[in-house]
Amino acid sequence: MKREEMVPDEDGCMVNDSDTAWVLVATILVLGMMPALAFFEGGLLRSKNTLSFITQIFSGIVALGFLWDIFGYSLVFGTDHGGVIGSYEHFLLLGVDYWKCSPHAPYIPAACFALFQMMFATITPLLMTGSYAERIKWKSAFFLTVMWEIFIFYPVAHWIWGGGWLQKMDVLDFAGGIVIHTSAGAGSLVIALMLGRRKHFNKYHGEFPPSNLPMAALGAALLWMGWFGFNAGSALRAGSVAVSAVASTQIAACSSGIVWLFISWAKNKPSTVALLNGVIAGLAGITPASGYVDSQASIIIGLILGFGSYLSVYILKHKLRIDDALDVSSVHGVTGIIGSIAIGFCSQKSLNPDGFDGLIYGNARQLGVQTLAVVVVAAYAGVGTFIICWIIDKTFGLKISPEKEEEGLDITEHKEFAYHNLMLTGHELYDDLEEIGSDDEGHPHESHMSAAMRLPNRIMHSFQFGKKHRHYSRISFDGNINVASETDN
Repeated sequence: MKREEMVPDEDGCMVNDSDTAWVLVATILVLGMMPALAFFEGGLLRSKNTLSFITQIFSGIVALGFLWDIFGYSLVFGTDHGGVIGSYEHFLLLGVDYWKCSPHAPYIPAACFALFQMMFATITPLLMTGSYAERIKWKSAFFLTVMWEIFIFYPVAHWIWGGGWLQKMDVLDFAGGIVIHTSAGAGSLVIALMLGRRKHFNKYHGEFPPSNLPMAALGAALLWMGWFGFNAGSALRAGSVAVSAVASTQIAACSSGIVWLFISWAKNKPSTVALLNGVIAGLAGITPASGYVDSQASIIIGLILGFGSYLSVYILKHKLRIDDALDVSSVHGVTGIIGSIAIGFCSQKSLNPDGFDGLIYGNARQLGVQTLAVVVVAAYAGVGTFIICWIIDKTFGLKISPEKEEEGLDITEHKEFAYHNLMLTGHELYDDLEEIGSDDEGHPHESHMSAAMRLPNRIMHSFQFGKKHRHYSRISFDGNINVASETDN
């Protein structure tokens, strides 16, 4: 039967296999974005903290998925109470059927819709791990993630997607530019301010050396691929709207990526890190608009996202010296705001019957409600994040000690380490030393040897000294240090 010939049943459902199959595939794609985020973060930051990111992400997947099954879905998509929050009617997923639809998604089973939305609920707080990376206690990070999910994400998602007060005002957010990226970006900025800067922030101008760029590139590639499920899956059916979302997603990613690439090229050399960040900025920023704008608008939005996010990083990190480690507030927050407001200018009802025209097509009101939603959600997420962090700080303490930060979260918080035999440059192993040098005979200073011995004796590291002679000192399992040297030609 053709789609236009389908007749809703008594519950208004038009469940069919093709739409269900697409949303299931999209769900799996979005699930893959979360370990991809761990790869991306782990590669861009220092190796001594790699497992802390992975543990934060994977523990978030299981904890937030569990909460969603118990009461999260019900609070977001249950019967509306005063436009603020849902009910408990779907506690333990009661009434979430495998054969009947949800009022929010008539073409797929309610259970499929709940599973797809679980991925959004799970990934949102995990985006903030990039802002507080390398300096937050494990216990504090875990409770921050859980509390933020309950008190920030659930209400905001209900306001815009679950029949809440902003949805009743006709606010549009196709796949999460306001619900996800604006809220997480505002929260990330607040957390970064509360935690303060990492040690040696000034030395590296906030750009600490990446430990594994190929791993970061792999993570970015998987995120890019998963984003098609993220955005196009939000059509909640296969068809022209899903195609439009895929096209807009790719166009904006390329447009933003090319901006970052050429800016980095003009400043020095074409940068791998800049290219990856530019693509992610485009993907995040087009998210709210991807189902409402055409290809031409997507090009313009993508270019604006590239310039806007790059400028934001420059201002926040290099001018204001805010240590948002992976620039979540710029790459996700600022871009989410830009994309959400762009809907008010160039959305088209002809592309998506569930949307509204923007200012360019004669509906100035849409720009107003989009701007209102962005301001309200950013303020709510920012203030709420501050309160949550304040409570955690008074209870457990937020930030790790300088000694643990220097040694790394992998060994101090998890008693594990990612790499048993890893070549590290001097500035990564000895960030506490103002400069790394050697004596007159070209051997490492005694202070360096002492610093190495302070590391746990099961860690095997290598490090580099000098300019013309490279001395590699490896700590063996028994704590002994063996030094070899290599002369540059």
